[in-house]
Amino acid sequence: MTTADRTVLSGARLVLPSGVVERGRLAFEGATITTIDGADGTSPAPGELDLTGYTVVPGFVDLHVHGGGGASYASGIAEEALTAARTHLEHGTTTTIASTVTGEIDEVCRQAAVLSELVEDGVLAGVHFEGPFISPGRCGAHRPDLLRDPDPALVRKLVDAARGTARMVTLAPELPGGLDSVRLLADLGVIAAVGHTDSDYAKTLEAIEAGATVATHLFNAMPGIQHRAPGPIVALLEDERVTVELINDGTHLHPSVLDLAYGTAGAERVALITDAMGAAGMGDGLYPLGPLQVRVEQGVARLVEGGSIAGSTLTLDIAFQRAVTVNGLSLSETVQSISTTPARLLGLADRVGSLAVGLQADLAILDSADHRLVGVVRRGEWISGAERFPSRS
Repeated sequence: MTTADRTVLSGARLVLPSGVVERGRLAFEGATITTIDGADGTSPAPGELDLTGYTVVPGFVDLHVHGGGGASYASGIAEEALTAARTHLEHGTTTTIASTVTGEIDEVCRQAAVLSELVEDGVLAGVHFEGPFISPGRCGAHRPDLLRDPDPALVRKLVDAARGTARMVTLAPELPGGLDSVRLLADLGVIAAVGHTDSDYAKTLEAIEAGATVATHLFNAMPGIQHRAPGPIVALLEDERVTVELINDGTHLHPSVLDLAYGTAGAERVALITDAMGAAGMGDGLYPLGPLQVRVEQGVARLVEGGSIAGSTLTLDIAFQRAVTVNGLSLSETVQSISTTPARLLGLADRVGSLAVGLQADLAILDSADHRLVGVVRRGEWISGAERFPSRS
């Protein structure tokens, strides 16, 4: 059934917090889920949309993304930010953070002010500052000459520039001021994330005790695991207070490494992210990433100078599909990591991240056979796919 205010999806597989329901029924009115019924084996009633053969999961939540559709959040241009958000929305990401990259402090503050307006408008869910408070030895696609030690006063300046919309700051805790900045962020209610770091095991434990709760793209841009020097990876994986980001694009991580992280942390502590730059949703070519130039070849983004991997071209619908088909994760585990866990981390679990009565009607609809995205609903409005599901007469 679909009316001006009420839509009923019937016959779909529903991935709920309590488990997977076959041939369920979900209704939403306006922007809110109003009804979820379990399996009863009945055919869709007249007026209901027939979703037999499809799977409905909550819209995806991306904690870490720099751009898409040829546009960058680090441009400081509202129209580009809208393009990036729309691109990922069309790929199922109904809640997204805007991530900046290293730049001059005043310029990043200007970008944050622009992005904060889009948060206030409901386009974005917050701002993530990745850099400039990171290790020169692990800077990846960040300009080394613009890096700064995490002086708490500078960290506070960036947070204040976001006017209450800052959600996360990535920093290297071993740098001067690092632990004090972690404590400051914890006091401000902003997530302190350990990343782009040369920290050792002991210093990482100190950062966690100081209030760090996220590992920025775990394994990437940090020392690897050594049997006598476990480094930051082991410290971050073993602590139940830490959520670990993983980029499941087949380039940043070998599938077995992703399996290792899941086996240690579990789906409730893994957040699948894109770390996408402007080329996401586009083809190969040259793209800006903050003040740097990136060349994309065969879908892999690398700096023009130096050749370092420069973010990804990933979208979360592909990350979902890979999690199930390559890594063999269950639908429930994948939903946990791509929607529920990041929503909880952002303090939004009472609104998004699960299929539950009273939450926003943010939905990703997948073909049950190959888990390919075929439809997106955000706040009760069809973004794509509505034409696939005609009402039963």
